[in-house]
Amino acid sequence: MKKIWKIFALGAVASMAVCSAFAAKQKTIKIGFNIPLTGDSPKVGEGAKCAGEIVKNEINSAGGLDVKGTKYLLDFIYVDNELKADSAINVANKLIDIDKVLASIGPEGSGRAIPAGEVYNDAKVPMITPWATNPAATAGRPYCFRACFLDPFQAPVAAKFASEQFSAKSVAIIYNLEDDYSKTLAELFKAEWEKKYGKVVVFESFGQKDQDFSVQLTKVVNSGADFLYLPCYYNHVGLITSQAKDLGWSKPVMGSDSWGSADLFKLSKGAVVGDYFTTHYAAKGATGKTKEFIEKYEKAYGYTPDDVAALTYDAIHIVLQAIQDAGLTGKIKADRTNVMKTMGKISSFAGVTGNMRFTPDGDPVKDAVVVKVTPEGEFEYVKSLQP
Repeated sequence: MKKIWKIFALGAVASMAVCSAFAAKQKTIKIGFNIPLTGDSPKVGEGAKCAGEIVKNEINSAGGLDVKGTKYLLDFIYVDNELKADSAINVANKLIDIDKVLASIGPEGSGRAIPAGEVYNDAKVPMITPWATNPAATAGRPYCFRACFLDPFQAPVAAKFASEQFSAKSVAIIYNLEDDYSKTLAELFKAEWEKKYGKVVVFESFGQKDQDFSVQLTKVVNSGADFLYLPCYYNHVGLITSQAKDLGWSKPVMGSDSWGSADLFKLSKGAVVGDYFTTHYAAKGATGKTKEFIEKYEKAYGYTPDDVAALTYDAIHIVLQAIQDAGLTGKIKADRTNVMKTMGKISSFAGVTGNMRFTPDGDPVKDAVVVKVTPEGEFEYVKSLQP
C-alpha cells in the first residue's frame, strides 16, 4: 500500500510540475490604468475599470490576445489616482518602474493627464488618455495619445449649437478655477462667444471643494443671461444646477463632456432635465457595435455606460491593435517604443464612440454629439457636430 501511495504522490508531483510549466509558458501583457477610484469623481474610475474588465475577460476567456501567432493573457493593473495631479504622477511612476507595464490607459481628465503625461513621455512609455480634452496632454509628446476630441473643437461647436438652439445673445459662465479642463474650456467658449455671437455677462469661478454656489448663481439669475454654460465635472454640475433651480433659474443650461456620468441625474435631483451637453457618444438609440458594447456593459453592471466607459473601451482597443500590429520582442523598452510608433501610424479606427483618424500629435479627428437629458435621466441624441 505504501508503494502505491508513493507512486501516486510522485505522479501528483509530476502532474503539478507539468501544470506549473504550462502556466509559466503562458505569456502576459501588462497594461496599467491610472484612474480615480476614490476622490471627488469616483464614477470616472469606476466606468474605466468596468470597461477594462469587459475587454480583459472577453479576450482572456478566448485564450488571450493573438499577437502574430502567439497568445498573451491580459493583465490589467488598476491604480487609484484620487483625481489628484500629484497622485497621478505617483501612479505613473509606480506603473512604469514597479509594475513594468507595456502601456498605460489614462489618466482620464486633463488635470491629471497633463502632468502624468510628461512622466510617461519622459520614460518612453505609451499613454492614451480616453477623456482628457486639453491639447497640452499630448502636444509635443510622441508617447502620449488620446481617444477623445479636443477642447479647441468642443468649445466652438458648443457655442454655435447654443446660439442656434436657444436663439441666445448673452451667456453666463461658471467654471472650476482649480481644474485645467474646466478653466481652459470656459476661456475658449468665452472667446468664441464674444467673437461671433454676443456678450458674456457673467464669468464666475469656484474652487474644487466648494459646495455653496449661491454667490455666483445670484449674479447669474440677476444678469439676464439667455443661458448658463457649465464646463464642469458632473459632481459640481449636480450641485450647481439644483441650487440654480432653487434660486429661480429656469432658462437653458449647456454643458460639456464632463457631464456624462451615470450619477449626473441623481446628484442634480433631476434639475438637469431638458439641459444639453456636448459629449462623445449617445447611448440612447445606439446601433451596431456601440449597441453591443452597451448591452454587454448593462448586463455586467446593471447600468448604462457613460462616455468615460465608452472612450476607455475604445482606448484599450487602440492599444491592443497597436500591440498586434507591432508584435512583441519580450524586451520591454523596445516593445514600448514599437507600440508607440505603431499607434502613431493608425490611420483610422472604428470605435464605439465613432470613427476616428489620428493627427501627428496623437489626437483623433472625430465628431462630437449633443445630447439632451430626458425626464428618465437618459442622454438622448440631438445632433452631431462636425470638426
